[in-house]
Amino acid sequence: MARSTRISLVTCREVVESGRDVDLPVLAGAVEEAGAEAVVVCWDDPDVEWGDFDLVVIRSTWDYTWRSAEFVAWAERCAAATTLANPVDVVRWNADKRYLGDLGAAGVPVVDTRFIAPGDPVDLPEGQEYVIKPTSGAGARFAARYTPGERETAVRHLARMHAEGLAAIVQPYVRSIDTAGERALQFFGGRFLHAIRKGAVLAPGTAYDEAKVPHPNVRPWEPTSAELAVAERALAAVPGDGDPELLYARVDLVDGDDGEPRVMELELIEPNLFLSLHTDSVPVVAEAIVKAAQQRPAR
Repeated sequence: MARSTRISLVTCREVVESGRDVDLPVLAGAVEEAGAEAVVVCWDDPDVEWGDFDLVVIRSTWDYTWRSAEFVAWAERCAAATTLANPVDVVRWNADKRYLGDLGAAGVPVVDTRFIAPGDPVDLPEGQEYVIKPTSGAGARFAARYTPGERETAVRHLARMHAEGLAAIVQPYVRSIDTAGERALQFFGGRFLHAIRKGAVLAPGTAYDEAKVPHPNVRPWEPTSAELAVAERALAAVPGDGDPELLYARVDLVDGDDGEPRVMELELIEPNLFLSLHTDSVPVVAEAIVKAAQQRPAR
């Protein structure tokens, strides 16, 4: 009797304990219904034999930004043992938000971004509101917005991040987020899947080390043709040998001062898929995962 296709959906201990990833059990069940065995495991579980799986899908490893070097090392070991989605080269590149510089250099419209690493001069905007956040971060961790008059607080924020070895992103605060929100376009199996819109995350005066709601006021969204075009340009600019095989992707967009969409972030590692808002997408995602597992190259 032929062995069934085995797929690992990878999460982290905090998610297992809290149940915060509401999509995970639904997706595991859908993968089973699509004809494969789905096993939910934590990425840092030392007892897991990753080579026992036909495909390892990174789903909600939402603690990885605290341990990015360790996580990337795990991804490299995992990719050596089986097929990892997304590929390890993509994971390595996308784990540091300095990829925004690569996208901008490739002609993708992105939010203006500068980077301040430990030891760099502290060059902060003087005539506008701005945001500081780490180059490796998620869920608005260590993120805050500042007015020019709050420079001293912003400098202390940078000092705290640099003391922990974190480089910083500095971006203008995009005012359109307060009215038009931020849109997240999901792609799966190389095709547009669905989109959501969410409200502003960073309220004025909220300290960088306060907990924040990463996805406030989420609702379904029908993207414009301009949003789809920018998202597709961003995905086409992802580096790799030939076209990197992205099983999944999320492109986060905001409107620039000219009203045109700009890439805020490109999520290629563990994006929230918002399947609870788009239940029709569940079987589509599950079938794409099983198809990817069955097409794994021979080793």
